[in-house]
Amino acid sequence: MTSFADRLLDWFDQHGRKHLPWQQDMSVYRVWISEIMLQQTQVNTVIPYFENFLRTFPTLVSLAEADQDVVLHHWTGLGYYARARNLHKTARVVVEQYNGEFPLTATELEALPGIGRSTAAAIVAICTNQRATILDGNVKRVLARHFGIFGWPGDTSVAKTMWQQAEALTPETRVADYTQAIMDLGATLCTRSSPRCEACPFTPECVAFNTNQQAALPGRKPKKDMPVRTTTMFILENDAGEYLLQQRPPSGIWGGLWGFPQDEPLEELLTRLQLRGLISQQEELASFRNTFTHFHLDITPVHVRLSPGIGEPVPVNGTCWYSSRSKTEIGLTRPVTRILGMLE
Repeated sequence: MTSFADRLLDWFDQHGRKHLPWQQDMSVYRVWISEIMLQQTQVNTVIPYFENFLRTFPTLVSLAEADQDVVLHHWTGLGYYARARNLHKTARVVVEQYNGEFPLTATELEALPGIGRSTAAAIVAICTNQRATILDGNVKRVLARHFGIFGWPGDTSVAKTMWQQAEALTPETRVADYTQAIMDLGATLCTRSSPRCEACPFTPECVAFNTNQQAALPGRKPKKDMPVRTTTMFILENDAGEYLLQQRPPSGIWGGLWGFPQDEPLEELLTRLQLRGLISQQEELASFRNTFTHFHLDITPVHVRLSPGIGEPVPVNGTCWYSSRSKTEIGLTRPVTRILGMLE
Protein backbone atom coordinates (compact mmCIF):
# COMPACT_ATOMS: atom_id res chain seq x y z
CA MET A 1 0.00 0.00 0.00
CA THR A 2 1.30 3.45 -0.90
CA SER A 3 2.39 5.35 2.21
CA PHE A 4 0.73 8.51 3.51
CA ALA A 5 3.85 10.50 2.62
CA ASP A 6 4.01 9.16 -0.96
CA ARG A 7 0.36 9.99 -1.60
CA LEU A 8 0.76 13.42 -0.06
CA LEU A 9 3.81 14.13 -2.21
CA ASP A 10 1.96 13.00 -5.34
CA TRP A 11 -0.77 15.50 -4.48
CA PHE A 12 1.81 18.20 -3.73
CA ASP A 13 3.55 17.71 -7.05
CA GLN A 14 0.29 18.56 -8.80
CA HIS A 15 -1.40 21.00 -6.46
CA GLY A 16 1.08 22.29 -3.88
CA ARG A 17 2.07 25.92 -3.49
CA LYS A 18 5.45 26.55 -5.06
CA HIS A 19 5.41 30.27 -5.81
CA LEU A 20 5.19 31.86 -2.36
CA PRO A 21 7.66 34.73 -1.88
CA TRP A 22 9.83 32.90 0.66
CA GLN A 23 10.12 29.92 -1.71
CA GLN A 24 11.92 32.11 -4.24
CA ASP A 25 15.66 32.83 -3.81
CA MET A 26 15.37 30.58 -0.78
CA SER A 27 17.68 31.18 2.16
CA VAL A 28 17.59 30.33 5.84
CA TYR A 29 16.99 34.01 6.58
CA ARG A 30 13.92 34.22 4.34
CA VAL A 31 12.51 30.91 5.57
CA TRP A 32 13.01 31.90 9.20
CA ILE A 33 11.22 35.22 8.78
CA SER A 34 8.33 33.57 6.94
CA GLU A 35 7.95 30.87 9.60
CA ILE A 36 7.82 33.46 12.38
CA MET A 37 5.29 35.59 10.48
CA LEU A 38 3.15 32.55 9.70
CA GLN A 39 2.74 31.67 13.37
CA GLN A 40 -1.01 32.16 13.98
CA THR A 41 -1.31 34.24 10.79
CA GLN A 42 -2.60 33.23 7.35
CA VAL A 43 -0.45 33.24 4.22
CA ASN A 44 -2.45 35.92 2.38
CA THR A 45 -2.03 38.28 5.32
CA VAL A 46 1.68 37.55 5.65
CA ILE A 47 2.73 37.98 2.00
CA PRO A 48 2.67 41.83 1.82
CA TYR A 49 4.29 42.12 5.26
CA PHE A 50 7.01 39.65 4.26
CA GLU A 51 7.77 41.47 1.02
CA ASN A 52 7.92 44.87 2.73
CA PHE A 53 10.02 43.49 5.59
CA LEU A 54 12.57 42.00 3.19
CA ARG A 55 12.79 45.26 1.25
CA THR A 56 13.63 47.07 4.47
CA PHE A 57 15.79 44.35 6.03
CA PRO A 58 17.26 42.39 3.12
CA THR A 59 19.92 40.70 5.25
CA LEU A 60 20.31 39.32 8.73
CA VAL A 61 22.89 42.01 9.52
CA SER A 62 20.54 44.81 8.45
CA LEU A 63 17.87 43.44 10.78
CA ALA A 64 20.30 42.98 13.66
CA GLU A 65 21.57 46.56 13.31
CA ALA A 66 18.10 48.14 13.08
CA ASP A 67 16.45 49.95 15.96
CA GLN A 68 13.64 47.97 17.57
CA ASP A 69 11.24 50.85 16.85
CA VAL A 70 11.87 50.46 13.12
CA VAL A 71 11.36 46.68 13.30
CA LEU A 72 8.09 47.11 15.18
CA HIS A 73 7.01 49.79 12.71
CA HIS A 74 7.25 47.28 9.87
CA TRP A 75 5.34 44.75 11.95
CA THR A 76 2.48 47.13 12.80
CA GLY A 77 -0.85 45.50 12.02
CA LEU A 78 0.47 41.93 11.93
CA GLY A 79 -0.20 41.38 15.63
CA TYR A 80 1.46 39.20 18.28
CA TYR A 81 4.30 41.71 18.58
CA ALA A 82 6.43 39.47 20.77
CA ARG A 83 7.25 37.71 17.49
CA ALA A 84 8.86 40.90 16.15
CA ARG A 85 10.80 41.56 19.34
CA ASN A 86 12.08 37.97 19.38
CA LEU A 87 12.92 38.18 15.67
CA HIS A 88 15.10 41.20 16.39
CA LYS A 89 16.74 39.52 19.40
CA THR A 90 17.47 36.36 17.41
CA ALA A 91 19.05 38.34 14.57
CA ARG A 92 21.45 39.92 17.04
CA VAL A 93 22.24 36.60 18.72
CA VAL A 94 23.01 34.92 15.38
CA VAL A 95 25.25 37.80 14.32
CA GLU A 96 27.06 38.01 17.64
CA GLN A 97 27.31 34.34 18.60
CA TYR A 98 27.15 32.46 15.29
CA ASN A 99 29.08 34.86 13.03
CA GLY A 100 25.89 35.63 11.11
CA GLU A 101 25.25 32.00 10.11
CA PHE A 102 22.11 30.30 11.44
CA PRO A 103 22.72 27.05 13.30
CA LEU A 104 20.83 24.32 11.50
CA THR A 105 20.08 21.79 14.17
CA ALA A 106 16.67 21.76 15.81
CA THR A 107 18.22 21.89 19.28
CA GLU A 108 20.27 25.02 18.57
CA LEU A 109 17.39 26.74 16.77
CA GLU A 110 14.98 26.06 19.64
CA ALA A 111 17.39 27.85 21.98
CA LEU A 112 16.92 31.10 20.02
CA PRO A 113 14.21 33.61 21.04
CA GLY A 114 10.79 32.93 19.51
CA ILE A 115 11.65 29.61 17.84
CA GLY A 116 9.69 26.65 19.18
CA ARG A 117 9.88 22.95 18.41
CA SER A 118 7.77 22.98 15.25
CA THR A 119 9.29 26.18 13.83
CA ALA A 120 12.82 24.84 14.39
CA ALA A 121 11.90 21.60 12.63
CA ALA A 122 10.36 23.48 9.70
CA ILE A 123 13.52 25.54 9.20
CA VAL A 124 15.73 22.44 9.33
CA ALA A 125 13.49 20.41 7.00
CA ILE A 126 12.93 23.14 4.41
CA CYS A 127 16.48 24.47 4.37
CA THR A 128 18.48 21.23 4.64
CA ASN A 129 16.04 18.48 3.60
CA GLN A 130 17.06 16.65 6.77
CA ARG A 131 14.38 14.66 8.53
CA ALA A 132 12.58 16.86 11.06
CA THR A 133 8.96 16.73 12.18
CA ILE A 134 6.63 19.72 12.30
CA LEU A 135 3.31 20.16 14.07
CA ASP A 136 1.82 23.57 13.31
CA GLY A 137 -1.89 24.44 13.33
CA ASN A 138 -2.49 23.14 9.82
CA VAL A 139 -0.82 19.82 10.57
CA LYS A 140 -2.75 19.41 13.82
CA ARG A 141 -6.01 19.84 11.90
CA VAL A 142 -5.04 17.30 9.23
CA LEU A 143 -3.95 14.70 11.79
CA ALA A 144 -6.93 15.21 14.08
CA ARG A 145 -9.40 14.72 11.24
CA HIS A 146 -7.60 11.97 9.37
CA PHE A 147 -6.88 9.77 12.39
CA GLY A 148 -9.81 10.79 14.59
CA ILE A 149 -7.68 12.33 17.34
CA PHE A 150 -10.25 13.93 19.62
CA GLY A 151 -9.60 16.56 22.26
CA TRP A 152 -8.02 19.99 22.31
CA PRO A 153 -4.46 19.94 20.85
CA GLY A 154 -3.36 22.20 23.70
CA ASP A 155 -3.84 19.33 26.16
CA THR A 156 -0.57 17.55 26.92
CA SER A 157 -1.88 14.06 26.18
CA VAL A 158 -3.48 15.10 22.88
CA ALA A 159 -0.35 16.98 21.81
CA LYS A 160 1.79 13.93 22.65
CA THR A 161 -0.40 11.71 20.47
CA MET A 162 -0.20 14.19 17.60
CA TRP A 163 3.58 14.48 17.84
CA GLN A 164 3.91 10.69 17.79
CA GLN A 165 1.67 10.45 14.73
CA ALA A 166 3.45 13.31 12.95
CA GLU A 167 6.82 11.69 13.64
CA ALA A 168 5.63 8.34 12.31
CA LEU A 169 4.44 9.90 9.04
CA THR A 170 7.51 12.02 8.29
CA PRO A 171 9.49 10.34 5.50
CA GLU A 172 13.23 9.86 5.19
CA THR A 173 13.45 11.51 1.75
CA ARG A 174 11.94 14.65 0.18
CA VAL A 175 11.48 16.00 3.68
CA ALA A 176 11.41 19.63 2.53
CA ASP A 177 8.62 18.91 0.04
CA TYR A 178 6.72 16.78 2.55
CA THR A 179 6.91 19.55 5.15
CA GLN A 180 5.50 22.10 2.70
CA ALA A 181 2.96 19.58 1.43
CA ILE A 182 1.33 18.77 4.75
CA MET A 183 1.10 22.49 5.58
CA ASP A 184 -0.44 23.12 2.14
CA LEU A 185 -2.98 20.34 2.60
CA GLY A 186 -4.21 21.95 5.82
CA ALA A 187 -4.12 25.47 4.42
CA THR A 188 -5.86 24.83 1.09
CA LEU A 189 -8.08 21.74 1.51
CA CYS A 190 -8.40 20.71 5.16
CA THR A 191 -9.35 24.22 6.25
CA ARG A 192 -10.90 25.13 9.57
CA SER A 193 -14.30 25.85 8.01
CA SER A 194 -15.75 24.53 4.74
CA PRO A 195 -12.98 21.97 4.07
CA ARG A 196 -12.73 20.84 0.44
CA CYS A 197 -12.99 17.15 1.19
CA GLU A 198 -14.00 16.33 -2.39
CA ALA A 199 -10.50 17.31 -3.56
CA CYS A 200 -8.58 15.58 -0.76
CA PRO A 201 -6.60 12.41 -1.59
CA PHE A 202 -7.22 10.99 1.88
CA THR A 203 -11.02 10.92 2.14
CA PRO A 204 -11.34 7.10 1.85
CA GLU A 205 -9.75 6.59 5.28
CA CYS A 206 -10.38 10.00 6.89
CA VAL A 207 -12.23 9.49 10.18
CA ALA A 208 -13.74 12.98 10.20
CA PHE A 209 -15.01 12.69 6.62
CA ASN A 210 -16.47 9.22 7.06
CA THR A 211 -18.24 10.13 10.31
CA ASN A 212 -19.18 13.67 9.24
CA GLN A 213 -17.24 15.23 12.13
CA GLN A 214 -15.07 17.73 10.29
CA ALA A 215 -16.51 20.56 12.40
CA ALA A 216 -15.74 18.71 15.64
CA LEU A 217 -12.09 18.03 14.87
CA PRO A 218 -9.69 19.19 16.11
CA GLY A 219 -11.30 19.80 19.47
CA ARG A 220 -11.76 23.38 20.61
CA LYS A 221 -10.13 24.93 23.63
CA PRO A 222 -12.50 24.68 26.61
CA LYS A 223 -14.32 27.95 26.94
CA LYS A 224 -14.03 30.03 30.05
CA ASP A 225 -15.27 33.48 30.83
CA MET A 226 -12.54 36.00 30.14
CA PRO A 227 -12.25 38.96 32.50
CA VAL A 228 -13.06 42.41 31.16
CA ARG A 229 -10.80 45.36 31.94
CA THR A 230 -11.46 48.99 31.11
CA THR A 231 -9.21 51.90 30.28
CA THR A 232 -9.43 55.47 29.03
CA MET A 233 -7.02 56.60 26.33
CA PHE A 234 -6.31 60.30 25.83
CA ILE A 235 -5.77 61.39 22.24
CA LEU A 236 -3.94 64.69 22.65
CA GLU A 237 -3.88 66.58 19.33
CA ASN A 238 -1.92 69.74 18.65
CA ASP A 239 -2.82 72.38 16.07
CA ALA A 240 -0.47 70.73 13.55
CA GLY A 241 -2.72 67.66 13.53
CA GLU A 242 -0.19 65.57 15.43
CA TYR A 243 -1.05 63.19 18.26
CA LEU A 244 0.92 62.59 21.43
CA LEU A 245 2.19 59.04 21.80
CA GLN A 246 4.24 57.44 24.52
CA GLN A 247 6.24 54.24 24.40
CA ARG A 248 5.06 51.20 26.32
CA PRO A 249 7.43 49.34 28.67
CA PRO A 250 9.66 46.81 26.88
CA SER A 251 7.73 43.81 28.23
CA GLY A 252 4.07 43.10 28.83
CA ILE A 253 1.10 44.13 26.72
CA TRP A 254 2.19 45.95 23.56
CA GLY A 255 5.79 45.79 24.80
CA GLY A 256 7.95 48.46 23.15
CA LEU A 257 5.11 49.81 20.99
CA TRP A 258 3.84 53.36 20.99
CA GLY A 259 0.34 54.14 22.21
CA PHE A 260 -1.88 56.86 23.57
CA PRO A 261 -1.49 57.81 27.24
CA GLN A 262 -3.84 55.83 29.47
CA ASP A 263 -4.51 54.79 33.05
CA GLU A 264 -3.73 58.30 34.31
CA PRO A 265 -6.18 61.11 35.12
CA LEU A 266 -6.18 63.76 32.40
CA GLU A 267 -5.23 66.59 34.75
CA GLU A 268 -2.25 64.65 36.08
CA LEU A 269 -1.21 63.75 32.55
CA LEU A 270 -1.34 67.36 31.40
CA THR A 271 0.59 68.49 34.45
CA ARG A 272 3.28 65.86 33.84
CA LEU A 273 3.58 66.94 30.21
CA GLN A 274 3.52 70.63 31.15
CA LEU A 275 0.34 71.11 29.12
CA ARG A 276 -2.02 71.97 31.96
CA GLY A 277 -4.63 74.58 31.06
CA LEU A 278 -4.01 74.30 27.31
CA ILE A 279 -7.17 72.40 26.27
CA SER A 280 -9.33 74.02 23.61
CA GLN A 281 -11.79 71.13 23.10
CA GLN A 282 -12.50 67.73 24.64
CA GLU A 283 -14.75 64.96 23.27
CA GLU A 284 -15.38 61.35 24.29
CA LEU A 285 -15.38 59.01 21.28
CA ALA A 286 -17.19 55.70 20.84
CA SER A 287 -15.83 52.94 23.07
CA PHE A 288 -14.61 49.67 21.57
CA ARG A 289 -13.17 46.35 22.71
CA ASN A 290 -9.69 44.95 22.09
CA THR A 291 -9.46 41.25 22.87
CA PHE A 292 -6.25 39.60 24.04
CA THR A 293 -5.56 35.94 24.70
CA HIS A 294 -6.63 36.07 28.33
CA PHE A 295 -8.87 39.11 28.69
CA HIS A 296 -10.98 41.75 26.97
CA LEU A 297 -9.98 45.41 27.18
CA ASP A 298 -12.79 47.94 26.78
CA ILE A 299 -11.30 51.21 25.60
CA THR A 300 -12.85 54.66 25.85
CA PRO A 301 -10.96 57.19 23.71
CA VAL A 302 -11.09 60.84 24.74
CA HIS A 303 -10.06 63.28 22.01
CA VAL A 304 -8.39 66.35 23.50
CA ARG A 305 -7.53 69.26 21.21
CA LEU A 306 -4.78 71.49 22.56
CA SER A 307 -4.58 75.22 22.17
CA PRO A 308 -2.77 76.64 19.13
CA GLY A 309 0.99 76.83 19.37
CA ILE A 310 1.47 73.46 21.09
CA GLY A 311 3.53 71.79 18.42
CA GLU A 312 6.97 71.17 19.81
CA PRO A 313 7.86 67.79 21.38
CA VAL A 314 6.92 67.68 25.05
CA PRO A 315 9.97 67.61 27.36
CA VAL A 316 9.39 64.05 28.57
CA ASN A 317 11.41 61.00 27.57
CA GLY A 318 9.54 58.28 25.73
CA THR A 319 6.98 60.59 24.10
CA CYS A 320 6.59 62.01 20.62
CA TRP A 321 4.19 63.88 18.36
CA TYR A 322 2.96 61.62 15.54
CA SER A 323 0.61 61.64 12.57
CA SER A 324 0.00 59.25 9.68
CA ARG A 325 1.80 61.80 7.47
CA SER A 326 4.91 61.50 9.60
CA LYS A 327 7.95 59.64 8.32
CA THR A 328 8.72 58.51 11.87
CA GLU A 329 9.14 54.73 11.87
CA ILE A 330 7.72 53.40 15.13
CA GLY A 331 5.55 50.43 16.04
CA LEU A 332 1.97 51.36 16.87
CA THR A 333 -0.51 49.52 19.06
CA ARG A 334 -3.69 48.35 17.35
CA PRO A 335 -5.86 50.91 19.20
CA VAL A 336 -3.65 53.71 17.81
CA THR A 337 -4.12 52.59 14.21
CA ARG A 338 -7.84 52.10 14.81
CA ILE A 339 -8.39 55.48 16.48
CA LEU A 340 -6.25 57.32 13.94
CA GLY A 341 -8.36 55.73 11.25
CA MET A 342 -11.48 57.05 12.97
CA LEU A 343 -10.06 60.57 13.28
CA GLU A 344 -8.22 60.92 10.00
